[in-house]
Amino acid sequence: MGKPAGLLRLMRPVNCVMMGFAVIVGAALATKSISTIPWQNSLYGFITGFMLTAASMAINDYYDREIDAVNEPNRPIPSGAVKPQEALTFALALTVIGLIAAFLTNYFCLITAIIAWVIFVAYTTVGKRSGLPGNFLVSICVAIPLVYGSIAATNAVQPNVSLFALIAFLSNTGREITKGIVDAKGDQSRHMKTLAVRYGEKLASAAAAAFYLLAVLLSPLPLLLGPVSFWFIPLVAIADLGLVASSILLLRDYSRENARKIKNMVLVWLAVGLLAFVAGAVG
Repeated sequence: MGKPAGLLRLMRPVNCVMMGFAVIVGAALATKSISTIPWQNSLYGFITGFMLTAASMAINDYYDREIDAVNEPNRPIPSGAVKPQEALTFALALTVIGLIAAFLTNYFCLITAIIAWVIFVAYTTVGKRSGLPGNFLVSICVAIPLVYGSIAATNAVQPNVSLFALIAFLSNTGREITKGIVDAKGDQSRHMKTLAVRYGEKLASAAAAAFYLLAVLLSPLPLLLGPVSFWFIPLVAIADLGLVASSILLLRDYSRENARKIKNMVLVWLAVGLLAFVAGAVG
């Protein structure tokens, strides 16, 4: 693996694109019309979401390099493709670009971006070892792009955006708990207090399924709170069925290998859910 490829993998581009896209979704939800979205602010918002997510991934891999040497030895740092100091320098450059884009949007966005970055660094350096509270910190970072998009578009957090952010928070918390099952062996060696380490994979799988199902239960609320596009229904149905199926599969088999598959599947359902949100608001 060459240096450019290692740095690209360090960023986790799929996650970065999803976070950038979530900012645009937040803007679309807030304005409720494609034609009234401030596209310049949305573009800056996409750049901020993409770059800060990439920076956070690099910082995470830097602090997780010893754990990854056990759990994921092929990742860029433990494999030797990227040196630890190079990862930090890369993260700093990505952070600067992201914050400049936030500054070019508006001051409220800059403040929100800084808060999001501080939350993630707090998770990586301290919160990760706390287990469930650490999972909550990560999920806040996942939900913030929706809020950020609303602020970029309207200088305020619109109520419907708050609902969608809550659904994203719950879904991602379930995914973080599932990731804890995947990483249980390495986490135990580092004295991490994840649910899987403290209470076992079976209880962790039940907790993850509970968060997935809570998100599913909230997903019909847009239909009750106001008019939404027809396209919201089939898309949210796909996401909901995916989360329900993932919950059942995880409860039946909470092995590390299956939890890894479920973790990746849930990422797809989260992406479909984002599409459902934006289709419901502006379709």
